Amino acid sequence: MKMIIRFCALVIIYSLATQQGGACTNLLITKGASADGSAMISYNADSHTLYGELYYKPAKDYPKGTLMDIYDWDSTKYLGKIRQAIHTYSVVGNINEHQVAIGETTFGGRDGLVDYSASLDYGSLIYITLQRAATARAAIDTMASLTHDYGYHSEGESFSISDPNEVWIMEVVGKGSPEIIKDKKGKIIKTKYNKGVVWVARRIPDGFICAHANQSRIRQFPLNDTENCKYSKDVITFAREKGWYKGEDKDFSFADTYAPLTFEGVRFCEGRVYSMFRRAAPSLNLSADFVKGVDGAEPLPLWVKPDKKLSVKDAMALMRDHYEGTDLDMTKDIGGGQFHCPYRWRPLTWKVDSIEYFNERAISTQQTGFTFIAQSRSWLPDFVGGVIWFGVDDSYSTVYVPMYCSMTEIPESYAVGNGDFFNYSETSAFWTFNFVSNWAYTRYSDMIVDIQKVQKELEDKFIAFQPAVEKAAMELYNNNNSSLAIKYLNDYSVNQAEITTHRWKKLGHELLVKYMDGNVKDDKGNVIHPPYPQWWYKSIIDETGDHFKVKKLKSEVEKTH
Repeated sequence: MKMIIRFCALVIIYSLATQQGGACTNLLITKGASADGSAMISYNADSHTLYGELYYKPAKDYPKGTLMDIYDWDSTKYLGKIRQAIHTYSVVGNINEHQVAIGETTFGGRDGLVDYSASLDYGSLIYITLQRAATARAAIDTMASLTHDYGYHSEGESFSISDPNEVWIMEVVGKGSPEIIKDKKGKIIKTKYNKGVVWVARRIPDGFICAHANQSRIRQFPLNDTENCKYSKDVITFAREKGWYKGEDKDFSFADTYAPLTFEGVRFCEGRVYSMFRRAAPSLNLSADFVKGVDGAEPLPLWVKPDKKLSVKDAMALMRDHYEGTDLDMTKDIGGGQFHCPYRWRPLTWKVDSIEYFNERAISTQQTGFTFIAQSRSWLPDFVGGVIWFGVDDSYSTVYVPMYCSMTEIPESYAVGNGDFFNYSETSAFWTFNFVSNWAYTRYSDMIVDIQKVQKELEDKFIAFQPAVEKAAMELYNNNNSSLAIKYLNDYSVNQAEITTHRWKKLGHELLVKYMDGNVKDDKGNVIHPPYPQWWYKSIIDETGDHFKVKKLKSEVEKTH
């Protein structure tokens, strides 16, 4: 049960979660917004204790009445039992055999809404739903039904849910633990249960993209459009009971009611949404005022139409972002050091002379456990149509490897149990990629060039080979060799994953040799000593004055005369 221990949400109150910058980032791309008609969702799963591995659950049949144990994904605490489905679908990572994919980001929400007596946390909810739902709409209904029956043990979540035809954003928040009602003498009269969640789900209009990053984003929503919007019957009445909303139903805002904005929620969380939107739709000229906390600034829209249709490669690029090209650019301020490193070690906020300051929180971050682009295609059979482009560690320096949803085995280097967060494994992709990225942080502006060269070679190869690989699989399938077609795709994915891990290990060795001891070896093997940037030397002088100024000894001066 190591699948996603200490997963992505922070098991702490909302205010602390936003101060730490939240955990994850999702991008949602509809069929009409993609270059080839794919529906896609992406996910950077970020946590300081998350081990990146590719999960796998085979399809299985169970006797009626079978119960399954549920363990909290973050703490592994036992939560209880729920009814097992008679038949479950196979799941590879966060996509199932029907091309349904689910991602998430935690937004927390108001205090007191976690039901600590419930049997389902958000992580269990994702993977159990993937085992039971054949469409995105069915996934929404499944999640609502499961939480209704067994309660919800987590903080507020935004879920990305896709299938070959539709992409949805669903936001849920619990109703709190059972209320113990006592009389004046302290005797318990009754226990009031608020089991389940209040929730709303909206279908992203075809041709548009959406994003979320640890801040609830659904505000007003249509109350009479069942084709494009679903919600719990008590989503508004529960807020009224709590005294959080008194207006008309048509004006009700889920986000403003259940997860009111803070400066941290805007800057650290909505800031990441802004950066994706401004890159995908530059013609909108979206202002950064909202994410900077400027009073009266207009909130970001829930979705935007990209200026051009997005490919898988475009989606990868959008998940690799440090606000480059904006005045939030993390490579530009002095915190990046002399080699412009776009990463800031935690804590995210800090104080000097009792005044609180912060570092930016970008989409690409050092504490990513795994990252993926889930691609679902309606014109292909499920076994070949569903691909999860999967990488471990920081999205900026990882390699997205194609893993087909019909896989029946997982590459050893990405498999559950090959190492963990606290124990290095020589054969683990997670540790291999972390070795490279952590070495690169020491001389980032130089090493990232070498890393991206190999990254591009591998990813370009995967993308270029994809049509031919899938054509070969379809030929086998059309000749009534479906099992052989699945094996062909499985072997292809496994081989590419192992080739990638091996190449990255070699890259780590190459970088160590090239940049050892602060020197750099040029293409001919000559050792050179590139100086620090002039601005860095000037910063030292400004800080230290003449402390490091070379001064001639009296004897040297006399000798020159």
